[in-house]
Amino acid sequence: MSYGLAQARYASDTAATVSPGRLLTLLYDRLVTDLGTAHEAMLRSDWATSGQRIANASEILLELHATLDVEAWPDGDGLARLYLWMVGELMQARLRQSAQRVADCRELVVPLRDAWRQAGEQLAGTSPSTAPAIVPAGAA
Repeated sequence: MSYGLAQARYASDTAATVSPGRLLTLLYDRLVTDLGTAHEAMLRSDWATSGQRIANASEILLELHATLDVEAWPDGDGLARLYLWMVGELMQARLRQSAQRVADCRELVVPLRDAWRQAGEQLAGTSPSTAPAIVPAGAA
């Protein structure tokens, strides 16, 4: 089996076996990585790499948007709008070759990622009978 196939299989198996909360933090981790790499690539005028990473980041944002249960979480509508706004910003960043727009999106995503990670850790440390009834974004 080639390295690429093995890596794809590992990623698929991992995604199929992790909890929804952990999958959410994995998506956010990848989103932060893609945005950071896109920003650095733009600064080097590496348009192929920046374009691919912006496309990956946009796909993740659209997936987070599609799986967000705005009915279960009152603030979900604002987060849904933020996801779509960032997709638009990333499209503009790619068209205008604006590293700053990519950096601005990353600055918005990092605190969200950290907040979801902290929420997941708190829920993991809480017994099921005392766990609060919240639905993390993207975990629906």
